[in-house]
Amino acid sequence: MNLSMIDKLIQAALNEDVTYEDITTEAIIPDDLLSTANLIAKEDGVLAGLFVFKRVFEILGEVEIESFKRDGEEVKKVDIICTLKGKTKNILIGERTALNFIQRMSGIATLTREFVKKLEGTKAVLLDTRKTTPNLRILEKYATRMGGAVNHRFNLSDGILIKDNHIKAAGSITRAVELVRKRYSNLKKIEVETESLDMVKEALSCNVDIIMLDNMNLELIKEAVKLINGRALIEVSGNVNLNTIGDIAKTGVDFISTGAITHSYKSLDLSLRIV
Repeated sequence: MNLSMIDKLIQAALNEDVTYEDITTEAIIPDDLLSTANLIAKEDGVLAGLFVFKRVFEILGEVEIESFKRDGEEVKKVDIICTLKGKTKNILIGERTALNFIQRMSGIATLTREFVKKLEGTKAVLLDTRKTTPNLRILEKYATRMGGAVNHRFNLSDGILIKDNHIKAAGSITRAVELVRKRYSNLKKIEVETESLDMVKEALSCNVDIIMLDNMNLELIKEAVKLINGRALIEVSGNVNLNTIGDIAKTGVDFISTGAITHSYKSLDLSLRIV
């Protein structure tokens, strides 16, 4: 985890929220006033981003936090997640920024956990994608891990994935794989996206490591799994939701990826209350 990058994100968010001062807080709250506040769950979910929540107040200073829950843990409505004690001004100034981070990250973790539970009893592993909020990928992929997913590529430098537009630009799967091997030899695993059984056959003839079955219906996935027969790892992507993922997993594929967990989540309802 790149903590310096996260500090920059937090500081940018604080700067966005306070141009020069919190004029309401400065008018009402004396500088020496101390308070205690509780972070409370207002609905059930999976916690993620507590360390970011804490870091907001560490940056602001003069606020101590005692935690009763940890990231990746399921919380219930009315659970007290942590208690803040310290300078009232800083609690109020950091409140919205800290909540914005933890509510969104916990929403991602909560939805991810729902997907992961659908895979129980199968060998399939849930993968996240690069469909993340610009500049917040480091936090959103952390949140998917807290929900039980495995991170796919963090960025384009992390792995070779030959997609449809690469194939069209190169002319064929075979040519695209040849070009990749010419540059990287066998130093990198190669994954190829396929949309038909003919494309699966061509990918197999190239001895690629992973074959992605993209936007295939269930029957076509079953046929592709039989055709591949263990000669490559299999990832399924496209048309993956909570209603379909269980049946997809039962076909025997190795990985299922979905962008839904980072673009279609609902923030977890959390509240910070001074007591």
